Amino acid sequence: MTARLADDAAGIARAARLLRDGQLVAFATETVYGLGADATDGAAVAAIFAAKGRPRFNPLIAHYPDAAAAFRDVVANHAARALAAAFWPGPLTLVLPRAAAGRVDLLASAGLDTQAVRVPAHATALALLAATGRPVAAPSANRSGAVSPTTADHVLDGLADRIAAVLDSGACAVGVESTVLDLSGDQPVLLRPGGLAVEAIEAVIGPVARGAKPGVLRGPGMLESHYAPALPVRLGAVSVAADEALLAFGPPLPGAGAVFQLSAKGDPIEAAARLFAGLRALDAEGRAMGLTRIAVMKVPDAGLGLAINDRLRRAAAPRG
Repeated sequence: MTARLADDAAGIARAARLLRDGQLVAFATETVYGLGADATDGAAVAAIFAAKGRPRFNPLIAHYPDAAAAFRDVVANHAARALAAAFWPGPLTLVLPRAAAGRVDLLASAGLDTQAVRVPAHATALALLAATGRPVAAPSANRSGAVSPTTADHVLDGLADRIAAVLDSGACAVGVESTVLDLSGDQPVLLRPGGLAVEAIEAVIGPVARGAKPGVLRGPGMLESHYAPALPVRLGAVSVAADEALLAFGPPLPGAGAVFQLSAKGDPIEAAARLFAGLRALDAEGRAMGLTRIAVMKVPDAGLGLAINDRLRRAAAPRG
């Protein structure tokens, strides 16, 4: 049963303990209620997708109590620091290159080399993030495709018994999601309009492009060949050759040149948490060993298996 926690010191402390223990906790920000999980814990991040019924592993925003904490996990440029000084805490999300020593699990960034970060302008959210002591991944706290929630009751309408708790802070002030700005390239790009006007952003850093350029990967689902390692990917493997690396699900097939196990027990949540790390590990190991491709064992198309297979199909798509 999902607990409704009071917006007080005891409720915040309990919510932080649940997050550190790998549980899901919904909490208010100034924009909408977010479905929080420890962003450093791949299994906890995978549980977000399972609870939401999210069909794809879209990148998630990592939330922080202040800019200094956020910039530990990404490479911040001058524009990022100027915008953080002007608008954080606030409804602005920045997409920046992942730091080499960043703590956020690859699943939270959907396997990309960038990470979305923000500092919310909500006193309880900031207290919760500080008490948790880790980045918290938090998409909107609703079932995938449903209207974003702005009260605890909205959260419970869709996620009751799917999450550990909701920290009830009343209604959200802004009511629309944060503005998302990509600063990972040569030019700032507005990926999603939201609670902060783009004109205010431009007043600080100058012109901002609207929308990603055609053919340039800025976010999930924009290219058919996506999340692809350098080695070609072969799906639905029922046998494997010595010159192939194997991404295994359940008992591994014999004969592979290298093996990465997604889940020995066939657990799709564990497999989701390990998917992007597995592709990267096999790509690096396979190329070092002179292997020719990555063979992937079948993952059932149910639950998180749908999202896993979506990403694997994109990894295996023909390359332009």
